[in-house]
Amino acid sequence: MNKLIGITMGDPAGVGPEISLKALCNHKFTDSAIIFGTESVIRYYMELLKIKMELNVITDIQDFKAGHINLYNVINFDFNKEQIGKVSPVAGDAAYQYIEKAIELAMNGAVGPVVTAPLNKEALHLGGHNYDGHTEIFAELTNTKKYTMMLWSERMSVVHISTHTALRKACDAVKKERVVECIDLANEVMKNLGITHPKIAVAGLNPHSGEAGIFGTEEIEEIEPAIREKQTEGIDVSGPVPPDTVFLKAAHGQYDIVVAMYHDQGHIPMKLLAFDDGVNVTLGLPIIRTSVDHGTAFDIAGKGIAKDTSMVAALDLALRFKENMNK
Repeated sequence: MNKLIGITMGDPAGVGPEISLKALCNHKFTDSAIIFGTESVIRYYMELLKIKMELNVITDIQDFKAGHINLYNVINFDFNKEQIGKVSPVAGDAAYQYIEKAIELAMNGAVGPVVTAPLNKEALHLGGHNYDGHTEIFAELTNTKKYTMMLWSERMSVVHISTHTALRKACDAVKKERVVECIDLANEVMKNLGITHPKIAVAGLNPHSGEAGIFGTEEIEEIEPAIREKQTEGIDVSGPVPPDTVFLKAAHGQYDIVVAMYHDQGHIPMKLLAFDDGVNVTLGLPIIRTSVDHGTAFDIAGKGIAKDTSMVAALDLALRFKENMNK
């Protein structure tokens, strides 16, 4: 893989441009990462943050210069402070185009991992791109059929059977085939992070994991058969573990990763334990994609106070994937 990491700067009206610049300037990524974005936005934030490093604006990866802030100028538009913190179709379309270009170059080998700053789903839709979020964009543009979201931190990691769907539909999505898929993806990603024999827990869907069918039969009919199938293949997977205790056990080191049944079941404990330094990863892609685990934060955008902790963690994790997968 190419040594360069591509950073998509997210919705220009959010905190993405700010945290992208802070991560590059304050840490070790200036010589290994390039921002995909818009020159007028980056120059605005460089002035706001009083960044003195030279900006290298390019439209060809070959023109990358170490020791500079490198910007792949994907799309031009006039940017000013009046646009900050507001939903707009221009910003939503721009955010999509940054992602599209970064994926294109990652797929042809011009860049390595892609790290994404947050986008705004309403702006994305107003800009003409009707996706639920980054995960679905990456899946479609890489022609990936089997994928899932992982939330990662040093304390705990979680993958999801379903994410951006109504809770009623999420319960119906708990099928043996999907549970098998997610166990396989969880096992693979932990190995890609250097864990030779991952310990995987599968959460139950219902209270007490259904209590032998008293509170629901999904565990008996869908989840348990998937776990047994993977156990016969030699994967160290346990469950279904009651969802009110599985994350505590994982946080204490009993498991390396948890397969959660739906969005909030996995997101709530992760946000509680790792709100600032959690990383979002899309599993199953032909390229590496990590992301900050927070939104556009329109309320603090443009104030220079956004934390780059999650962006730095996402960049660090992308490098860790790259190093382990290249061994």
